[in-house]
Amino acid sequence: MSSYESERLLHLYLLFHYGTPEEVVAGSSFTVPDLKGFDFLVATVTRGFDLEGAPFGRALDVGCAVGRSSFELSRHASEVLGIDFSQSFVQTAQRIQAGEAVDYLRYGEAHQGSPLAARLPEGVHPERVTFQVGDAMALPESLGTFDLVHAANLLCRLPEPARFLHRLPSLVNPGGQVVLATPCTWLEEYTPLENQPSGDTLSFVKEHLEADFALIRVTELPFLIREHSRKFQVSHSQTSLWRRRV
Repeated sequence: MSSYESERLLHLYLLFHYGTPEEVVAGSSFTVPDLKGFDFLVATVTRGFDLEGAPFGRALDVGCAVGRSSFELSRHASEVLGIDFSQSFVQTAQRIQAGEAVDYLRYGEAHQGSPLAARLPEGVHPERVTFQVGDAMALPESLGTFDLVHAANLLCRLPEPARFLHRLPSLVNPGGQVVLATPCTWLEEYTPLENQPSGDTLSFVKEHLEADFALIRVTELPFLIREHSRKFQVSHSQTSLWRRRV
């Protein structure tokens, strides 16, 4: 079984994507004010892209997981395609898109969970969104081109990240934007050592993109993933905005 198909991981991602601050911190030593600024799946869209001139035409969310960032993109684009390698993630995103309240567990201790439900965020446009299973390293030509491409916490989980970066010029319309957010957590269990950057991650991305894209800005966006009430992953994702040269 793929590591992205486990039920427990699905529950962690549903809380990460759809849990309220109150739900995330319940039973822990964190408080709601501690989570100020930890709106990662919203921030990579609203603070990652230059949204002046919205609405845009087509947006692509690669590595969409259970769909929150795809729904956020629907506020700013008339058509959104969310793609993820995990069939269970995509199926769950489709259930939420259909208006279903999807039950999941928030873990108190590692073996004990309490029930919660993930629901469609208010004000989004689910009718603009399509989800499908796909491989970020083998995106078909039939996808066409996009004005916005979003890839959050994806790059350092790919076996061959350069393949994805090489595909971007043919995916993005002239003047279009790409947001790449990554915590730069390179691990051999995901990316063989020979395919990891030899230096820092931003230089690696520049090497592959600067011929076709201009780097607009780089920001650091925090995120927090609850595993259980005594274990949280607190990280920052290096979030770079690139504009396709005309």
